[in-house]
Amino acid sequence: MHTALPLRCFLLLLLCGRSLVGEAQQVSAVTEGLGQRPNVLFIISDDLNNFLACYDYQRVRTPNIDRLAARGMRFQHAYCSYPLCGPSRNSMLTGLYPNSTGIIKNAQIFRQTIPTQLSMPQAFRQAGYFAARIGKLYHYNVPKSIGTNGHDDPGSWELELNPAGVDRLVEEPQIFTLTPGNFGGTLSWLASKNDDSKHTDGLMAADAEWVLERCARQRERPFFLAVGFFRPHTPYVAPENPYFGYYPVNEMPVVTGIEEDQADLPAAALGSHKKEHDKLTDPLRRECLQAYLASISFMDAQVGKVVDCLDRLGLSDNTIIVFTSDHGYHMGEHGLWQKMSLFEESSRVPLLIVAPGVTKPGSVAHSPVSQVDLFPTLAKLCHVDAPSNLQGQDLNPMLSNPDFNGRGWALTQVSRGNGENQFFGYTVRTERWRYTEWNEGQAGNELYDHEADVRELNNLAAQPEYAEQIEELSKLLRSAVQTTFPSSGKRPEVKEGLWAPNLTDP
Repeated sequence: MHTALPLRCFLLLLLCGRSLVGEAQQVSAVTEGLGQRPNVLFIISDDLNNFLACYDYQRVRTPNIDRLAARGMRFQHAYCSYPLCGPSRNSMLTGLYPNSTGIIKNAQIFRQTIPTQLSMPQAFRQAGYFAARIGKLYHYNVPKSIGTNGHDDPGSWELELNPAGVDRLVEEPQIFTLTPGNFGGTLSWLASKNDDSKHTDGLMAADAEWVLERCARQRERPFFLAVGFFRPHTPYVAPENPYFGYYPVNEMPVVTGIEEDQADLPAAALGSHKKEHDKLTDPLRRECLQAYLASISFMDAQVGKVVDCLDRLGLSDNTIIVFTSDHGYHMGEHGLWQKMSLFEESSRVPLLIVAPGVTKPGSVAHSPVSQVDLFPTLAKLCHVDAPSNLQGQDLNPMLSNPDFNGRGWALTQVSRGNGENQFFGYTVRTERWRYTEWNEGQAGNELYDHEADVRELNNLAAQPEYAEQIEELSKLLRSAVQTTFPSSGKRPEVKEGLWAPNLTDP
């Protein structure tokens, strides 16, 4: 026997049902909209010169990064904003130049200078993305910060994973170093007896697989997964087998002609030289290069594991993949090692973007771009609201058309000296030229023609026949520098360090 519901109850149930259906439809619309947005797999290595096979350096083995280049677009001329980990990474992740972030040293985080600025992963997180970090995205003291959050920004991530492997926990006493007790700030290396799975970067690749498997089970929510590998940062530690075996030490080249190369350079251009590098002998130089290349190949293998997992889980068709490094790196060119110069080796970075349905496989863009361009580009691709004060260009027209010129230049800066004696150098890179001014030209300038001198061995700045070219590039440089300051005209407060000069037209 059925009892009829009172009319009031019937109407209440009917209204509740309609309400629940309406809410379900709203939730469905939101998740459907999110599901249509592409995921982002953002991979960054540490201290990586363009020693990659896809950049025509055939001596190194990077089959997995080569595969990425073949799947999407390679930016032949991509540059960091500052050739040092902390300033570069904060700049890239906020889409602002160091003159606007206030970050010109490693031991600084942008929340101290521009606390309300939205970072790239934070913007994705606020847009409904699952934002996760594994390893080093913001600055870390390597190797001491491995296994910790380093100088991270908690507001950027929903999940942070910080594995530490044998390279940090077990093997440090075995590492050779030019300066005893210092592994991160000096040249140091080790051919490890442990396999990939026991090293920090190997553990990170395994963690990335675990996170991707979780994301594959909830496809209605897009993800922004950032994986920051530590290699090939010093100490150059990688499994001896097989990576060191790829590079017989007696086959490693040594840079020659340094005295002749340095003869036409201003002192500031060589200001990144470290006294400890004078300890290097040719045998040590060969060992150092061997370990550096072995570390690159080891890192490449971990990239392969992550991308293979993305493919295996069926996520690739809706995932944008970015591969880059925080800055370039010297291995003896111009007599310099490591970073903090304005030469091509230090300021240029690898940059690969695979955007399904947008980039053509194996495409190459030659117009210079900057890492500050990544934030506006990815936000546009993923329909994510970005801050209005971003200083990079949107690379989407270039992604679909490699011949699109865009700005046509990229700017990098670095500091020299300390306290009252501190000054800055700026360099502008066009497709053909590199032009550099130190302390507004008072400490010298440099000009290189990349059509004839890709290694930047011949400084043309003092040659009268290039005066007109220098005048044109100096105007471009100074105009570009003006774009690096806050549009409000108010610079962030910085407790230490000196602000870059506000260059005026000559």
